[in-house]
Amino acid sequence: MAEEEVVVVGAGIAGLATAVALRRVGIKALVLERSDGLRATGAALTLFPNAWRALDALGVAHKLTPLYAARKKSYVTNVATGAVQEIFFSRNNRSSGAPITVHRKALLESLAEELPTHSIRFSSKVISLEAQGQAQQGPYIIRLEDGTVITTKVLIGCDGVHSMVARKLGLGEPVKSGRSAVRGLAVFPEGHEVGDEVQQFVDVGVRAGVVPLNDKEIYWFLTFNSTPKGEAMATDPEQIEEQVIKNFCEDFPPIYAEVVRHSDLSTLTWAPLLMRLPWDLIFGNVSKGNMTVAGDAMHPMTPDLGQGGCSALEDAVVLGRHIGKSYIDNGKLVPSAVAGALEGYVKERRWRAAWLITGSYLSGWAQLGGEGWLMKMFRDVLFYRFLFKKLLQVSDYDCGKLPLLNQPKKTL
Repeated sequence: MAEEEVVVVGAGIAGLATAVALRRVGIKALVLERSDGLRATGAALTLFPNAWRALDALGVAHKLTPLYAARKKSYVTNVATGAVQEIFFSRNNRSSGAPITVHRKALLESLAEELPTHSIRFSSKVISLEAQGQAQQGPYIIRLEDGTVITTKVLIGCDGVHSMVARKLGLGEPVKSGRSAVRGLAVFPEGHEVGDEVQQFVDVGVRAGVVPLNDKEIYWFLTFNSTPKGEAMATDPEQIEEQVIKNFCEDFPPIYAEVVRHSDLSTLTWAPLLMRLPWDLIFGNVSKGNMTVAGDAMHPMTPDLGQGGCSALEDAVVLGRHIGKSYIDNGKLVPSAVAGALEGYVKERRWRAAWLITGSYLSGWAQLGGEGWLMKMFRDVLFYRFLFKKLLQVSDYDCGKLPLLNQPKKTL
């Protein structure tokens, strides 16, 4: 039976970032990943200022910023009327504070490079978790599909929307938001002619967008109100591409269909969008003893504010800060002190995560709109001109820094 100090379940953004945060405060963590390599599902993601502050705290931001350009604004086209609106992401039309879209694989690799060899164990599917000790406060016994048994003092679940660790804590299952999304990466070997600005297209019940990553690659997405037709969308990449073009592209500008046709089929995904009910997060057990969750395992949300990956990076830094302070103060991981640190982490994250879930859902509800003229006016006149800018202020957030190993202890 292998013994570990800290085990992180899941090597996605939250899991890798959490392991990096812990390493920077002197704590070694074993990351268990069920896949045989780093998963890049989603192709790309947009990182807002809050994410870049977190990546800076993790010592990773400098690897990515030279590779990608900041996006100062987005054009939103109402395909029914042809009206185009400009949305500025940064204050005073400056690049400072503007979001940057990156390849998901590049982000994962940048995080993984910060970890020691063999600290990520691939092909390690967890099949059971067992809490030992008084009131099941730990240690924890983890059983893997290959028969391996691991014990750990601290267990952090970063195992995604259908988290086994979240279920162990007693958190409710995520629910369907009533929307679905398709995402992909288009490749133009000879270069594309889309330019470098983000473009979005909205109609009743559907929103699509193209985000250039460089002069040869474009990230594209499609979100829509789920219907029986949408729920039955194929999982085969070629059929996903065909159905998007057939069922959704007719009313969009021709450039959108052209981008979809250039998709790298290996990047195409379709899925219903799930979310955790905010009150489950506010009133539920997000930690118990020395066990907690982060990222999608804690707060799955719709992508309408672009905060899923950003908030996962925030989680990692805040978690590393609280556990790191306990470790530095005590010179080691003391179970009772770690439990208190996790309570502090949850207290700091619970309400912000609940608001991000709520804001994302409301943003999607407004953007997908309805058929009535009042809803259309609300979306086109009020939401994009005023409310969306207010909602985007959630990205102007600083999750703080990690404690320094050589930082002197406070004395009374």
